[in-house]
Amino acid sequence: MAGTKIAVLDDYMRIAGELADWTSLPGETQTDFFYEKLPEGIDARAVALADYDVLVVTRERTPLPKELLERLHKLKFIASPEMHNRVIDFDYCRERNIPVCGTKPRPSPTFELTWALILALAKNVTIDDRAMREGKWQTAVGTEIRGKTLGVIGLGRIGSEVAKVGNAFGMEVIAWSENMTRDWAEECGAELVSKDDLFRRSDYVVVIVIQSDRTIGLVGAHEIGLMKPDAYLINPARGPIVDEAALVDALQNNKIAGAGLDVYDVEPLPVDHPLRSLPNTVLMPHVAGFTREHYAHWYNGMMEDVRAWLDGEIINEIHGSGIVAARV
Repeated sequence: MAGTKIAVLDDYMRIAGELADWTSLPGETQTDFFYEKLPEGIDARAVALADYDVLVVTRERTPLPKELLERLHKLKFIASPEMHNRVIDFDYCRERNIPVCGTKPRPSPTFELTWALILALAKNVTIDDRAMREGKWQTAVGTEIRGKTLGVIGLGRIGSEVAKVGNAFGMEVIAWSENMTRDWAEECGAELVSKDDLFRRSDYVVVIVIQSDRTIGLVGAHEIGLMKPDAYLINPARGPIVDEAALVDALQNNKIAGAGLDVYDVEPLPVDHPLRSLPNTVLMPHVAGFTREHYAHWYNGMMEDVRAWLDGEIINEIHGSGIVAARV
């Protein structure tokens, strides 16, 4: 397809062009990389994307609602990582015959960053790092995690791996989610407990469920209020699952010992957000799933989706859930 213009959105790390060879696409294609978040507002985003035939999105950073999509008259194809995306209006895409294609799943690295956050909190890694750079020595006393209680909210693909590592460290692992069974918890090496008991007993609470209407606000002031004053909350899942105002209040008033966060209500996290100034936090910029290996898998997979579409074939189409058979 000659003259095809491709927009790769939200390439904050500036690596989409490095990890996939977009110049290898057939025909006369032009690929533009957007390294910054698009301007706010439907009007501004419609102007920015008006000339593109293809959108390659990075996870759920830029929502594509009907109000925006209907303004993009040239748009013919969307490529998205994995086989789900909560911020694309699939009904409208089907109505306009715009295929949305994804990438086949691979193991998530999120559980690795989860443990980086837990260990950084337990061992005062960020506190001591800052102190060392200021010329200080031995300013904080760390704690051991062996024998401590790890509470995991959600024992899915990632949560079960978090639990396994907790067992390897010699922790007592407890777990809860709305539909969790005792048999599944035991298979993952955890004890099924009630939600309130998990918050009361845990030294480290890990939130690792998918964001949905049911899980937004799942961890609120009530749950945080049940936590021990020397306990930590770790959230590598999605910001809105935890009531951010309640968490900030607990941290500011030392109701809990600290928090390790990779996700926030608003991303990127505003520069004047109170979380940035709290000493009892370890903050990461939503990178748990964004390793070089994972990015390479996503971008090469999406590039192959685009290549197939340019050749007149649809592969890895997202249609509800799962991969739809290729169609011509």
